[in-house]
Amino acid sequence: MSPQDLFTVDKTDTTPLIWLLESEFDMWLAEQSEARRRWLEVQRIKPSGRKPLWLPPETTDEPASVLLLAKEEESFDTLARAVESLPEGDFDLVGDLPDLETGLLGWALGGYAFDRYKRDTKLKPRLKTRAGMDMSRIANIANAIWSARDLINTPASDLLPSHLSEIAEEMAKQAGAEYRVTVGDDLLSANFCAIHAVGRASADPPRLIDIAWGDPSHPKVTLVGKGVCFDSGGLDIKSATGMKLMKKDMGGAAIALSLAKLIIDQRLAVRLRLLLPTVENAISGNAFRPGDILKTYKGTTVEIGNTDAEGRLILADALALGCEESPDLVLDFATLTGAARIALGVALPAMFANCKDTAAELLATGESVGDPVWQLPLHTPYKWQIKSKVADLNNAGYGPFNGAIYAALFLQAFVEESIDWAHFDLMAWNTHKRPGHPIGGDCPSLHAVYCYLEQRFGT
Repeated sequence: MSPQDLFTVDKTDTTPLIWLLESEFDMWLAEQSEARRRWLEVQRIKPSGRKPLWLPPETTDEPASVLLLAKEEESFDTLARAVESLPEGDFDLVGDLPDLETGLLGWALGGYAFDRYKRDTKLKPRLKTRAGMDMSRIANIANAIWSARDLINTPASDLLPSHLSEIAEEMAKQAGAEYRVTVGDDLLSANFCAIHAVGRASADPPRLIDIAWGDPSHPKVTLVGKGVCFDSGGLDIKSATGMKLMKKDMGGAAIALSLAKLIIDQRLAVRLRLLLPTVENAISGNAFRPGDILKTYKGTTVEIGNTDAEGRLILADALALGCEESPDLVLDFATLTGAARIALGVALPAMFANCKDTAAELLATGESVGDPVWQLPLHTPYKWQIKSKVADLNNAGYGPFNGAIYAALFLQAFVEESIDWAHFDLMAWNTHKRPGHPIGGDCPSLHAVYCYLEQRFGT
């Protein structure tokens, strides 16, 4: 199933889906027949409902209809709730939404379900499209979010580095993009020693996926995504509880890959580069150890304070590579720290940026499209926490505090000062259901970042 399956074009036998603002309920009620007003009174309907309300037909010639009561700013939530609760069938939206595109995206995302491994799947309602609906753009955004969610929800048994590279290669092939991958011991020859170290204990070799697309004369945008397909913690092994959701530790790569596909589908005027360092952080006799010192692609040496702080190591190699061609913008996405989740919860990504204008525009765009991010500081006085007595840096820092900040400062050490860079530290998983956001894999920041890129660079 895809988001397109939630919409229909040529159906005539549809159920009216009446959009009504709560503030207009009394006026609407006064216009109804006495029989309908009595029925609503008996049902004790008040203008503060959240779920769709079925209205019986007033005559035998009329179809039943569905009333959607909404607040002014709840186009997304209201239509997301509707698609989640309505039965299979075709519906036609009646009334003027304050934000039609946002509402339609809510419908498209509310209809998502991860059913790859289920024998029985629930059929979904379909919404009739009409003039004025930019369905191509909505479908591309929804497809990107569905794709990222599917990747994050897929267990490591079906999504190890080799699987992810196959998916990325197929995407590149369909887009007519350039595709390269460096695998296993070839990483050492290419000086990607940190990526190799983190992934070498796995039976599925580590790799660096490198995709390029677009006109070389256009502004250069580089996306980097943390692709830890499963994280045992390494020799600093996680607990059973801590390991339970670690199939989602490639959430950054899922977001970056799906965002890249969206950029290509929408034909943004950029020269895009996508870098996905992809590993399984496993345990075996050749696993990297606490106290080891790694030489990174940039030449900076890193003492391993904790093998469970592996994501920043693979990102370090990829960020340094990405900066070599002096791109106009570098964005990285990573399920990096629990500290960010403690500070902001699971739904709000932490954003770090070295350019005030970029940060302000990303914050404003996220707020405007309902995909907010929150800026945390690159607080330079904390840099002492990533210093090492025996190497240039330590990957784990010192002490239990401000873990998200010193992880971001660690990454910043591999980004050239002149390059516009933003880092997103996110959960990539919903622990509680929200309208349009079921429990499971999710990709906060993807929509916001895409809209920001669209505004900045155009199509």
